[in-house]
Amino acid sequence: MNYCFDTNEKPYSCNVCGIGFARRGDLNTHCFIHADKKPFSCDVCNKGFSRKSHLNDHFLTHTHEKPFSCDACGKRYSKKYALKVHYRVHTEEKPYTCDLCQKSFSYKNSLNVHLLTHTKEKPYTCEVCRKTFTHKSSLNAHFRTHTDEKPFSCDVCNKNFCYKSHLTTHKRIHTKEKPYSCDLCHKSFSQKIHLNEHLQTHTREKSFPCDVCGKIFSYKARFIKHSKMHKSGLNPHFRADTNGKPYFCDVCGKNFSYHSHLKKHIRTHANEKSFSCDVCNKNFSQKSHLNEHFRIHANEKSFSCDVCNKDYSYKASFEKHHGIHIANESFSSDCS
Repeated sequence: MNYCFDTNEKPYSCNVCGIGFARRGDLNTHCFIHADKKPFSCDVCNKGFSRKSHLNDHFLTHTHEKPFSCDACGKRYSKKYALKVHYRVHTEEKPYTCDLCQKSFSYKNSLNVHLLTHTKEKPYTCEVCRKTFTHKSSLNAHFRTHTDEKPFSCDVCNKNFCYKSHLTTHKRIHTKEKPYSCDLCHKSFSQKIHLNEHLQTHTREKSFPCDVCGKIFSYKARFIKHSKMHKSGLNPHFRADTNGKPYFCDVCGKNFSYHSHLKKHIRTHANEKSFSCDVCNKNFSQKSHLNEHFRIHANEKSFSCDVCNKDYSYKASFEKHHGIHIANESFSSDCS
């Protein structure tokens, strides 16, 4: 089949896709793509390629050679294109833009993954529990909860983790790194969740208003729980032991406003402690308790008193302490 015809600008053009070339040899090589010809074969694994340059790039995977080096950070790559893509880390170039929300990305696969958030599509399903995921990487990570595989190992203490993100967080215990800093007081934290909690002590901000009743919440999680009560037809402001707390424990009969609170409570009967500390292996029945406990190892005190500047690791301790100042203010005003 003849793929070629001449044009004035570029004398050799593909009549399948319209791409033009300055040299006939380049066009002939390009035509292999449409003809599904792969005349260049790897001597090591026999894999075929349509272009010799692709074979040369592939061969580096066998030799582990990385001839392309980044001028900014020294990181090396086996392919020139991979280096070109890496440069975007330094230039902050984001050439791929979402047509729906105009958010930009450095990598095309990042844009493709982002688009699934608009379609709500979850094409990846766990074969064990049938839970679905937006990203294949999320499915792969989730599957380790079934196999108990922990492929990520700390090179300092040899502790293993299911998720790379958990290893990254754990390593900060050894390095004392605290990359999340408060813009108001410059206090630093090892985890973003601890910074977010700390910011509440500065702003006392309530950012999540309920469209139904107008109540405003500081935390998104509490706002979501409150909204679900409206959607279910229950009155979220009624806290009697019957209608206001529709979820009750079969063991002790205790009632709860939210199903998630009941699930947490049931663990106290089953003595189930699903959340484990990566540092000391202590187990907890609730993730929030684990997050609070972790501050002991990280030596973080997220809650600061705006009266005397005393810091606390736990919100409950902070609120108890702050109550002392409030009580003293009330006593002073009564005596004056």
